[in-house]
Amino acid sequence: QDGDLKFPLESVKKLKELMDGNRHINPRMMVPMASYSPCQEKHLPEEFRPVCKREDAPMIFRRLSLAAEDDLCEICANAACAGCF
Repeated sequence: QDGDLKFPLESVKKLKELMDGNRHINPRMMVPMASYSPCQEKHLPEEFRPVCKREDAPMIFRRLSLAAEDDLCEICANAACAGCF
């Protein structure tokens, strides 16, 4: 979730993979991450297409990608979880 936008966890993970793949480009040719937008990626999940029309799309994608970096198990990331491990 980013503000009032909600996306499936699997789609956010796919977004993170796309964005991480962009980091392996020659550093001199790389666009700063804050301005990178995966909208031109052909494998971008459809639910993100409306975000591409927004002016703040690069920041939304960046925040979603950061949210997917958590190493918590999906069950424990749920606020209703009573415990894990």
